[in-house]
Amino acid sequence: MILARTIAAAAIGAALVAAAPVMGQAAAPAAAAPAAATTTEALTETDLQLLRMELRADKRKVTAESLLLTDAEAAKFWPVYDRYISELTVINNSKYALIKEYSEKFGTYTNAQATKFITRWLDVDVQASKLRSKYVPVVGKVLPGVKAATFFQIDRRLNMLVNLGLASQLPVLQTQAVK
Repeated sequence: MILARTIAAAAIGAALVAAAPVMGQAAAPAAAAPAAATTTEALTETDLQLLRMELRADKRKVTAESLLLTDAEAAKFWPVYDRYISELTVINNSKYALIKEYSEKFGTYTNAQATKFITRWLDVDVQASKLRSKYVPVVGKVLPGVKAATFFQIDRRLNMLVNLGLASQLPVLQTQAVK
C-alpha cells in the first residue's frame, strides 16, 4: 500500500506541475523525480484499484482546470472524454496487470520471461497510442482545432507523468539476479 500511495502522490504532484506552464506565464519549477525504488513489495489488487481511481479522478480534474472550454464546448466534450477514458481504461487494465505481475514475480524473471514481459508492455503502449490517434478526429468534431490539440497535449503529458511515476517506483530488472 505504501508503494501505491507513493506512486499516486508522485504522479498527481507531477501532473499538477505539468498543467501549470502556459505561454506567457512563468512555469512552476519541476519537482525532482523520485529515486528509483528498490522495494519489491507486492501490490495487491486493492492497491492497484485505489491507485487507478485516484489517478483517473485527478486526471479529469487537471484536464478540466487546464482545458478552457465554454459551456457549449464542455457539454459536447465531456461525453467524448468519458468514452475515451473508458476505452483507455480497458487498455490500462493490461498495463496494471503487468505491474501487478512484475511486483509479484520480481526477482524470479528468466531472460526469456523478461523479454516476453517487456514486449507485452510495449504492446500496451502501442494500443494506447492507437486509441489516441483514433480519438483525434472525434475530439476535433466537438472542439476547435487548437482546443482539441490542447486536450491531447494535456492528456499526453499526464500519461507521461503517470508512467514516469510508475517507472520510478519499480526496480529495474537488472537489480535481480539473472537466471
